[in-house]
Amino acid sequence: MSAATNFGLDTDRVLAADSPLAALRRRVAGRYAVDEFGGDPHLMDLVAPLFPLPVTVEHGERLPRVGPALLIVNRGVGLLEPLAVLRAVRAATGRRTRVVGAPELPVLGEGLRTLGALGPRPDDVAAMLRAGHLAAAPLASTWFGIGGGEPPRALFVATLGFPLVPLGVHAGFPFARPRPWRVRVGPTLRPPRGTPPGDQLAAAELAEAVGEAVAALVAES
Repeated sequence: MSAATNFGLDTDRVLAADSPLAALRRRVAGRYAVDEFGGDPHLMDLVAPLFPLPVTVEHGERLPRVGPALLIVNRGVGLLEPLAVLRAVRAATGRRTRVVGAPELPVLGEGLRTLGALGPRPDDVAAMLRAGHLAAAPLASTWFGIGGGEPPRALFVATLGFPLVPLGVHAGFPFARPRPWRVRVGPTLRPPRGTPPGDQLAAAELAEAVGEAVAALVAES
């Protein structure tokens, strides 16, 4: 049986893509959906093949096939790391990922939200997780910078209780020719059972644990 065509109604799982002509007709006719966060799943799937970044995934089975999770990723050049994560998650699970950290600017921000990005506000990320999505955030306030950074503690407080999955992204082409980008997935981290929502101490301990896990994934050769 062939895969169902994506009419933009499933905001989480990647479905079969339209042919270019059929996709254009649908866009002109307005036959596509936009979710409550401004994301356009049909458009996300259309543009995904336009960025053929070569990516390999290690321990992709650790990524959740259903339900929410916050993916915490090391920083880098700021543009290719999120793209590598998007492609890795699609390859391993067939799901879309919402990238946290889109600039809150009138035109650029709206365009990025249409493609599935989200602003940096912790409450918005928590709402995204409550809706059952995957979200990827850098281990710092922005995606720009080498390695780790100061863990976004306010984000961990707002999202406490949701699964946290550390990811280590190793740069590939064009920075390490001819190697593909590598995305390493660590074991899921959670606060202790019975931790109340918004517990500052538990969030701080979790932030430290996630930072150490991401650093270890990046350090692996």
